[in-house]
Amino acid sequence: MADFLVRFYYYIVLFRRCRTIKRTELNEEIRDREVRVVGDDGEQLGIMTSREALEVAIEKKLDLVKIAPQAKPPVCKIMDYGKHRYEQQKREKENKKKAKSSSLKEVRLSLKIEKHDLETKANQAIKFLKNGDKLKVSLRFRGREMGYINLGHGVIERFTKEIEEYGKLDKRPSMEGRSLVAFYLPLK
Repeated sequence: MADFLVRFYYYIVLFRRCRTIKRTELNEEIRDREVRVVGDDGEQLGIMTSREALEVAIEKKLDLVKIAPQAKPPVCKIMDYGKHRYEQQKREKENKKKAKSSSLKEVRLSLKIEKHDLETKANQAIKFLKNGDKLKVSLRFRGREMGYINLGHGVIERFTKEIEEYGKLDKRPSMEGRSLVAFYLPLK
């Protein structure tokens, strides 16, 4: 008996989950008594029963698609649904390509960094900024270096001067634990 109840509960949950997923109703799936119909060329065909609307769609060898189920009466459009889905997926794919995702890149410095090493780190940071990425610069203090936070600010200022042509300071240097952290944005 317990096994039956577990399976029954599983099917109830599955049924509820399936009901909440939005799905476009097509052709015979449209059960509304009356629908407002829009033709394949965008013209209003008026309010008619779903059976009449389906017959009009079949005459044109197209699909009847419910596009606004919440309207009173629901709005259905006569269209080639396969072509519509293909174009919609194509647009979504193209929008994903166009969406520029800028990531956060990090450069780590130390308090006792030499001039040449600082230039090397700055060149690496310039590459990131040219690529359109945000930059996080962290300067970690070890042991007794915590007493020289003001020197850390000096290192960050020298670094900022090295990359000022390619990026601007977004967030002023601040302490996060044992690290002095600053954020930079790329210049357009």
